[in-house]
Amino acid sequence: MRKTTSTEATKKLGQTLAPYLHEGDVVVLSGDLGAGKTQFVQGVAAGLGITDDVVSPTFNIVIEYSSGSVPLYHFDLYRLEDASELEDVGYYDLVEGDGVAFLEWGEKFPEELPYGYLDVSITVSDDGSRVVRVHSVGDRARQLLCVWSNDSRSHLVKTSSKLN
Repeated sequence: MRKTTSTEATKKLGQTLAPYLHEGDVVVLSGDLGAGKTQFVQGVAAGLGITDDVVSPTFNIVIEYSSGSVPLYHFDLYRLEDASELEDVGYYDLVEGDGVAFLEWGEKFPEELPYGYLDVSITVSDDGSRVVRVHSVGDRARQLLCVWSNDSRSHLVKTSSKLN
């Protein structure tokens, strides 16, 4: 868990994850509109050496960024109504492909998520700060969360209580 108090802090948190990402890693991002999901991905992209402007893929459904150390596939599944539409946007090929996949609104289709993924939930507190909660599903995601949380730059803390 981590509390960020600015857009830059949310981006920096994403940037601290980047060095640990490998081909095939999947991160599911959940949170209300405007919570900071795309800002988090912008930080990851910067950490991967991606120089393109990273924007929300709301209208494109998926945007590929290939100028970094590993391709980044940024999905926004908000506008999809049915899991059958995932095939049309290349979801399965890209999630199981040669890069890292970030799935905004991936929780809409839980039965279509891969075996392992990192789940990042971002909520907005009353004071405007963001609370970022992370948990892992599967062995690789557990390893990823372990090394990321042990990185002093991430400032992730284990807690069973809410951060306010």
